[in-house]
Amino acid sequence: MNLEKYIDYTILKSDASESQITTLCHEAVKWNLKAVCVNPCHIEKCKEILEGSETDLCTVIGFPLGATFPEVKLMEAERALALGADELDMVINIGALKDKKDDLVFKDINQIANLTKRKSKILKVIIETSVLTEEEKERVCKIIMKTDADFVKTSTGFSTGGATVEDIKLIKSIVGDSKKIKASGGIKTREFALELIEAGADRIGASSAKEIIFP
Repeated sequence: MNLEKYIDYTILKSDASESQITTLCHEAVKWNLKAVCVNPCHIEKCKEILEGSETDLCTVIGFPLGATFPEVKLMEAERALALGADELDMVINIGALKDKKDDLVFKDINQIANLTKRKSKILKVIIETSVLTEEEKERVCKIIMKTDADFVKTSTGFSTGGATVEDIKLIKSIVGDSKKIKASGGIKTREFALELIEAGADRIGASSAKEIIFP
């Protein structure tokens, strides 16, 4: 299997240096990866390096907690797209989901889904599976299905756990072919990446791209 086009090559650490970001982008282009995923402050540097390549530029919104104001997430998303981001990975308001404030969760996602739809860009919605119950996972997937978001994404990689085969299968059983799925968090081997794809993942978020592609 050609794994290159499944991989979002990722550095989201707070201490990531410009040289690390530069290396990430050059390796992504060299290996023909689907995208790089970086914090918003690195968009302009990445855009400069990726220009003319087949590798897309992804950034994160409301990351990693998702607990900021909806209008702040929207402003961050607008700015990211204006600077050249192709894809946005936004974190839901997890506390609101747990409080069953589904209207708030929907509005938080939908405002950015409407934006990316208008701009012909991609939105992936991070639900942070490791802190959700089965019922919450099912409920948030159904909320996302009511929006124009493109993907359900499992994890930030900054919480108590990452992607699991079981969660991918659960998400797939709910969204079917209506939304794509991005598995992220703790994916360090080719074998695990292939398991997740077999379970239904359409994209793999990983900082260990080299280990996955060249095991």
